[in-house]
Amino acid sequence: MNLESYLLSIQNHLIKTHQDVLAWFNESEEIKMYKPEDGGWSISEILEHIALTSHFLLILIEKGSEKAIRNINEVPIDELIESEELSLDKIDRIGMHKSFDWIRPEHMEPTGKKEDGEIIDQLVSQLNKCLNQLELLKNGEGFRYKTTMTVDGLGKINVYEYIQFLSKHAERHIRQMQENKEEFICKNLNLN
Repeated sequence: MNLESYLLSIQNHLIKTHQDVLAWFNESEEIKMYKPEDGGWSISEILEHIALTSHFLLILIEKGSEKAIRNINEVPIDELIESEELSLDKIDRIGMHKSFDWIRPEHMEPTGKKEDGEIIDQLVSQLNKCLNQLELLKNGEGFRYKTTMTVDGLGKINVYEYIQFLSKHAERHIRQMQENKEEFICKNLNLN
């Protein structure tokens, strides 16, 4: 994989995932408010959580981008790209619901105080910020800065992988929302 296809795969995943997340706002209130029997979050709570988590991840992404750009006088970009494994495989598990245990920080838990419109605006803004970061780092600068990600033992990840992590986190919760909806439908079919 070359740099262009690497960045394009992140961009495409971001756009597709955000489209899928935003589509969940079109579900009925009954489905969105349904709490699964395992005590998990409702779809409305999951949507708020995605936006909250992305907010905090974007703070780290933007700081990482700034540091990557400041590191411009280090190893030449061409050498850096050649030394990198242009693969996002290690981030894939993040997108799989229940693939690992993770206790999220309290500040990423939904409060139920935000209206759908506010969450939608936040998600659209976050997508645009991620796409802008990819454009800002289009020549490989995102490899110049790595930070530790403790989730699922990922270790040091570059700025591009951080953006992919944000997108995969949303994908993870799309699967959770699908499970909620399926449980809701099965429960209501059994009542009839």
